[in-house]
Amino acid sequence: MKYIDEYRDRESVQRLLGALRSNVTRPWTLMEICGGQTHAFLRFGLDALLPSDIELVHGPGCPVCVTPVEQIDRAVAIAGREGVIFTSFGDMLRVPGTRSDLFAVRARGGDVRVVYSPLDAVKLAQDHPERQVVFFAIGFETTAPANAMAAIAARARGLSNFSMLVSQVCVPPAMEAILASPRNRVQAFLAAGHVCAVMGYWQYHPIAARFHVPIAVTGFEPVDLMRGMHAVVTQLEAGQAKVDNAYGRVVSEAGNRPAQEAMAKVFEACDRQWRGIGMIPLSGLRLRPQFADLDAEARFDVGHVEANESSLCIAGEVLMGHKKPTDCPAFGRECTPTSPLGAPMVSAEGTCAAYFRYARPQE
Repeated sequence: MKYIDEYRDRESVQRLLGALRSNVTRPWTLMEICGGQTHAFLRFGLDALLPSDIELVHGPGCPVCVTPVEQIDRAVAIAGREGVIFTSFGDMLRVPGTRSDLFAVRARGGDVRVVYSPLDAVKLAQDHPERQVVFFAIGFETTAPANAMAAIAARARGLSNFSMLVSQVCVPPAMEAILASPRNRVQAFLAAGHVCAVMGYWQYHPIAARFHVPIAVTGFEPVDLMRGMHAVVTQLEAGQAKVDNAYGRVVSEAGNRPAQEAMAKVFEACDRQWRGIGMIPLSGLRLRPQFADLDAEARFDVGHVEANESSLCIAGEVLMGHKKPTDCPAFGRECTPTSPLGAPMVSAEGTCAAYFRYARPQE
């Protein structure tokens, strides 16, 4: 298939691996930010082909994984109310909250529906004026433009029965939190290509300079990932720290300006809690005052909840790159995809789900 097969070409991957091996002279620890990158590394077995001096640790770039427990609890509380149609992307339904999840709410009779676009939720609100329709607006900068357009569309159509439970997060503050941690081991990043397709990579230059870490924007195919690996290792060996774009067919430095403008119209920066990690200043997006009437948290008065994580789950340690899923004593035992203790075992982009699916051995 055009634009796919050439980026899965075995010979191209082998050439890049050879160049990588010839460059490495000492150990380096690299982090791929996005869960999609993690799954690609393990699916194609690239991690097993890397030189032994290169260690991959896995980042927090899975929106399902970092949605805080209290936000899941709020979603469960809203979804269980009479007269509500609660809408969400499918991978949120089995994410465990403190005592329940959205799938269980639906099993008990709640009207919880999977949608494929936030505009599907707007259409539901238009078709069911007698019901309150709530959309669970999660994600990184990748989903924020579409979520913003849903708010704009609902306002334009005069829908008083549409609202959003917002849990949007942003990548650069999370990278800074990882690098500022006293336990940080990350020496270079592979930045997520889909986020950068929206935002560009201009935000990463100050991070590379401040923390002296190379950053390469990559896609999600083997050749893309190996190009990014080669770029950051070449920089590390040369003592450089800049931003490389190894995904030029999709990403520009400026990004998608109309998408950024839509986001800026609807959302503003805020502090945000990350599941398993804690509060990261200015790492989230919330509705601007002009769109405050669409805030489901306020509309349904669920702002104050007491949430608790499983004491066995080490998701935060995994998402910060401090540990691997196989370091968790519950991995594959108490915690499996059919009985998850934490979000990284549920999500299609979760690191624990990737290790379970691709049967990585205990280390």
